[in-house]
Amino acid sequence: MAGSALRRLMAEYKQLTLNPPEGIIAGPTNEENFFEWEALITGPEGTCFEGGVFPAKLTFPPDYPLSPPKMQFTCDIFHPNIYSDGRVCISILHAPGDDPMGYESSAERWSPVQSVEKILLSVVSMLAEPNDESGANVDAAKMWREDRSEFNKIAETLVRRTLGIPLRPYRAVMANRDQS
Repeated sequence: MAGSALRRLMAEYKQLTLNPPEGIIAGPTNEENFFEWEALITGPEGTCFEGGVFPAKLTFPPDYPLSPPKMQFTCDIFHPNIYSDGRVCISILHAPGDDPMGYESSAERWSPVQSVEKILLSVVSMLAEPNDESGANVDAAKMWREDRSEFNKIAETLVRRTLGIPLRPYRAVMANRDQS
């Protein structure tokens, strides 16, 4: 099984290098182990995450693509669908079949037709449009619903941190960019 998983991951990596989606870079941590990947995801434009560069790791099971990988951000990120330890909670990464809680349809969950590219694009969409009804981070979900300006301030701080720049220059750069 691991042989077919390796072939599939190698093909997906080749596709990602030939035709990378905008704002996403991903590939194996090293070419000796195609089951551990690193990714850099740029925060979507027009969101509180815009301008940030968020590193993550993907860990693929030996029976990939029959089972989904696990994804975890390796930086601080405050989001309703991301646990405080960085693990991503999104339907596409949930095991195939019926949801024991009855919340998701089987069509929303993992299937072998999905790909690394689809996962990463789904995570970018999730950053832009959180599902606050199914919060992995209850505090973030509550703040997203009830105090969006405070949520945005926290997100701005984390964006700034991913870029390694202090708050004042960041705000000045963003204000100047918006005026151009």
